[in-house]
Amino acid sequence: MSPNDKLHIGVIGAGNIGNVHIQEFQKLPDVVITAVTDVYQPMAIARAKEYGIPTVHVTYQDLLQDPNVDAVVVAVPNEAHAPIAIEALRAGKHVLLEKPMAVNAASAKEIVKAHLKSGKVLMMAHQMRWEPLNLQVKEQIDKGALGKIYNVKTGWLRRKGIPGWGTWFTQMHKAGGGPLIDIGVHMLDLSLHLMGSPKPVSVFGTTYAEFGPKKKGIGTWGKPDWNGFYDVEDLATALIKLDNGSTLSLDVSWAANTSFINNGPYIYLMGSDGGASLQGDKGTLHTELFDRTADVDLVIPQNDEGARVRMSRHFVDCVRESREPITSAMSGLTNSLVLEAIYESSRTGNVVQLDWNLD
Repeated sequence: MSPNDKLHIGVIGAGNIGNVHIQEFQKLPDVVITAVTDVYQPMAIARAKEYGIPTVHVTYQDLLQDPNVDAVVVAVPNEAHAPIAIEALRAGKHVLLEKPMAVNAASAKEIVKAHLKSGKVLMMAHQMRWEPLNLQVKEQIDKGALGKIYNVKTGWLRRKGIPGWGTWFTQMHKAGGGPLIDIGVHMLDLSLHLMGSPKPVSVFGTTYAEFGPKKKGIGTWGKPDWNGFYDVEDLATALIKLDNGSTLSLDVSWAANTSFINNGPYIYLMGSDGGASLQGDKGTLHTELFDRTADVDLVIPQNDEGARVRMSRHFVDCVRESREPITSAMSGLTNSLVLEAIYESSRTGNVVQLDWNLD
């Protein structure tokens, strides 16, 4: 691409997340949303009208054949992530792929193999890495302020937040899981990133479904389908061992009888020279000075442009400069391997070793 050329993006999936991506990319002057598609055509037509998108394709296959599309955003239900991402890469398109990478590790590996053959950019849409407080903590970590990070506790607890009961959200074969694969993947990805991306080697975990099967704990996201069913977890807990000897514990829920104070995402990083706490929009650095504990509160900059704008700009920069994104294909595979291992550990009651073989 010429530096003066605008990046032409097609959006596959015009629902809530697709809508967010359209809004964020339209804030960038060197991007044009040229096409959109959705299996529910009225939704795609409405988005095109709302945002002035010139082309509405009937199918995603039609969009992938559009010569006016350089890159695509894949913002569809989880079960379609792998087939669409693979077809997009084979069609010569750069891909911004919503989380989770796939509904299982085998499908994630197929995406990675297609990516390696394509020579195109594949980026995972893990926007939490670009949150302002998370960026500040990462900057301090990279400077060595925390020393060796040897233990991390992270999670995202919702007290009453089951989305779209009975829809694809709560069906294992379509979503790949419940809160673990929905919001747990964000905390897993961010924690590993802040730790310096050590390689997970083994997992012990357990999942529970105490609310969903009773149609309790229903949240406000999505429209319930009471004729559908619920066969995913509503809480998961896991301990992950990493190749550098450090440990990561993960707790996530859509619904749980727990304190509202802890309702939301959190990370507690423990390092040899310092630590950090991140919870919601609050962040603190911890250390010891003059034989006393010392804490420094972090502050979100005024008029911060937002994590998703930074993430979108990073994708555009990576396409223009032909470089690997921070949230690379391998980061997506890492998350998929860990998530699947947690489900397997819960089924078997055993520690599960991760299989990194792509063959």
